[in-house]
Amino acid sequence: MKQPLTLYLAAPRGFCAGVDRAIRIVELALEKWGAPVYVRHEIVHNKFVVDDLREKGAIFVEELSECPTDRPVVFSAHGVPKSVPEEADARNMIYVDATCPLVSKVHIEAERHYGNGLQMVMVGHAGHPETIGTMGQLPDGEVLLVETAEDAKTLEVRDPETLAYITQTTLSVDDTAEVVAALRERFPAIIGPHKEDICYATTNRQEAVKAVAPRVEALIVIGSPNSSNSQRLVEVGRRAGCAYAQLAPRASDIDWRALEGAHAIGVTAGASAPQILIDEVIDAFCERYEVTFHAVETVKENVEFKVPRILRVAAA
Repeated sequence: MKQPLTLYLAAPRGFCAGVDRAIRIVELALEKWGAPVYVRHEIVHNKFVVDDLREKGAIFVEELSECPTDRPVVFSAHGVPKSVPEEADARNMIYVDATCPLVSKVHIEAERHYGNGLQMVMVGHAGHPETIGTMGQLPDGEVLLVETAEDAKTLEVRDPETLAYITQTTLSVDDTAEVVAALRERFPAIIGPHKEDICYATTNRQEAVKAVAPRVEALIVIGSPNSSNSQRLVEVGRRAGCAYAQLAPRASDIDWRALEGAHAIGVTAGASAPQILIDEVIDAFCERYEVTFHAVETVKENVEFKVPRILRVAAA
């Protein structure tokens, strides 16, 4: 006889509007121009999604120099430095920018502050493609990166009176609040964004995890290891009172031994994890346990982003 288990399903979970749009852009580009379509960097940070698009004819590269000039190229949802579209223009390439509109908002913000003579501070993770893309909107040295509150305490700036900050869109809301507090303490004149840079999807998924975490003994976050927002969900779950949280790219990656004896388990998914992987994990639990489902929905999402005009003809 199977052991009874209550599965708490956090909602919202899985795909956000920016990820959905980016994947549609690659699919529509393949419809419009045929295979192959080149994609600079993983379109979104999920191996299953990338492998699926590769099978349909997408070729993933890290640099534009790896692309021929006679095939279209798509820029990933994370955004790219300004030098990338400039290089594509110089080589007369057809390109489609799949940067999430909420990342583009941060780019515009950075440029506006720079135009007003302010030096930028970016709260983000070094080496993450979104951070590289955002910092690359301005000339070298105009964006200073801070990752922690400690970094903020030792930051050397040009003029403490002419500063503004922006953040990566996929950070932990609570961690970022700590870093921003440290920045404000050191630089009282620093200007922040009109509206939070951390995107609605990251915030909503973290809030849902906070609601689930105190009710469960373990939390499974479906997402890839290189997905920033998925990694943050694991951290948020632990911080919100869940003793054990694990990141599982797929059902086959779940450490079942670590879950032995648990009666209540939470399930969520990062913003780049597709529904098929969520269903796969739920099915795997149903095979092993007598499952009772409990949905914990903190907010309904109805955001949708249009694809670029160049592809709308294909869509029609």
